[in-house]
Amino acid sequence: MAKDQLQVLNALDVAKTQWYHFTAIIIAGMGFFTDAYDLFCISLVTKLLGRIYYHVPGSPKPGTLPPNVAAAVNGVAFCGTLAGQLFFGWLGDKLGRKKVYGMTLMVMVICSIASGLSFGHEPKAVMATLCFFRFWLGFGIGGDYPLSATIMSEYANKKTRGAFIAAVFAMQGFGIMAGGIFAIIISSAFEAKFPAPAYADDALGSTVSQADFVWRIILMVGAIPASMTYYSRSKMPETARYTALVAKDAKQAASDMSRVLQVEIEAEQQKVEEISKDKSKAFSLFSKEFMKRHGLHLLGTTSTWFLLDIAFYSQNLFQKDIFSAIGWIPPAQTMNAIQEVFKIARAQTLIALCSTVPGYWFTVAFIDVIGRFAIQLMGFFFMTVFMFALAIPYNHWTHKENRIGFVVMYSLTFFFANFGPNATTFVVPAEIFPARFRSTCHGISAASGKLGAMVGAFGFLYLAQSPDKAKTDAGYPPGIGVRNSLIVLGVVNFLGILFTFLVPESKGKSLEEMSGENEEDENSNSDSRTVPIV
Repeated sequence: MAKDQLQVLNALDVAKTQWYHFTAIIIAGMGFFTDAYDLFCISLVTKLLGRIYYHVPGSPKPGTLPPNVAAAVNGVAFCGTLAGQLFFGWLGDKLGRKKVYGMTLMVMVICSIASGLSFGHEPKAVMATLCFFRFWLGFGIGGDYPLSATIMSEYANKKTRGAFIAAVFAMQGFGIMAGGIFAIIISSAFEAKFPAPAYADDALGSTVSQADFVWRIILMVGAIPASMTYYSRSKMPETARYTALVAKDAKQAASDMSRVLQVEIEAEQQKVEEISKDKSKAFSLFSKEFMKRHGLHLLGTTSTWFLLDIAFYSQNLFQKDIFSAIGWIPPAQTMNAIQEVFKIARAQTLIALCSTVPGYWFTVAFIDVIGRFAIQLMGFFFMTVFMFALAIPYNHWTHKENRIGFVVMYSLTFFFANFGPNATTFVVPAEIFPARFRSTCHGISAASGKLGAMVGAFGFLYLAQSPDKAKTDAGYPPGIGVRNSLIVLGVVNFLGILFTFLVPESKGKSLEEMSGENEEDENSNSDSRTVPIV
């Protein structure tokens, strides 16, 4: 099959792991690091925003964001991300990966800074401007998903491609952790400089006026890692697969890659033209031919990512409530505003350190050994098991003496999300579609995931409320309770197991082999009159 492959692509496939692979991982990975920091840092400051802007005089508990505001602040970035994944994914196939990659970064830098500068002092004005810039921040982040994955898959060799793409994704773990660590540092510094009494002792005095800077600084720092990689991104050559197979410029592809790989590569313009003349490859996205070849694959990648994100993001969002329920975070009225940020950040960092980060790197280590399919199946299976194990004896876990057991089980669910479908759903769509649709299809799959994230994030804000009206959070209608919510999540993960069977295994195969961009060549080259077999 390699005989019909362009020499430049073959050179990339068989290249030994070398320095340019690592620079590509760092450049693409820093984008992901920033994405995770920006998306997850909001959950560190939502309680603080409630205390500052929604304080109710005389209330026994500190102010909290009203349900509709909480949903908007937490979720508006997801809406932006979904739009960005579809738009920039499509643009990446039209204009080239590299061009669009710089755009997404600029959007992220500008909107990170702007989201900390929300205007006015009125709660409405601050929340409206915060939501506006978080939407556009999400839009930039969305573009990073399909482009980072596609660039990495097109640069990698076939032996360790899975590990490289997973390593880019694994930077997300460090981003979540960095968000937590930075919030710990900032809140400690402010607490030392501006000590304040607990809410129960002095309701008004527990939130010092300087607390307003805390959340702004935490949000704005997201611009720093993104801006650091801007120069490196602009110096990175366009991927050879885009240049040769989509832009049809063999000469440019060969010269770019001979510079990167430091070997002599001949430009095979004639072969590129032959490939582009092949009518069997001229089908468009969502045409009958596309559906016949890749329809089930696209259904597999979109459905598994959708189901995974329902579970993954609902956990992240009722994480702080779980911590309060099991006593890791003391009751809000016993702390001042800045102490609360510190405690929430500490809990999130511990979870990231113990389960999130190790899970990602287990995937990096094993994805090219046991394959994508096995990891995804195993991850969904264990997530199902642990969700039911948390849900069925839920009452048992709420007792003080069983807290540690609950946290261990909860961490294991996270560990198997990351050493499982959270990483593989990102890797596979970047490998199994033809070059001219690769970025678009990855964007569609990722957007489907974000749709799941919204279901998880918003659905469970309401679902996890206590069925008893007296025990619900301010402004929420009664829900089905945490226990039943966990049962629903167990069922969602079980469906993930079933849909995983639609996704093909791409371990050790070249991208052209996976996408079927090679097989027609063989048929058309061996005998120009034969109709290519599909």
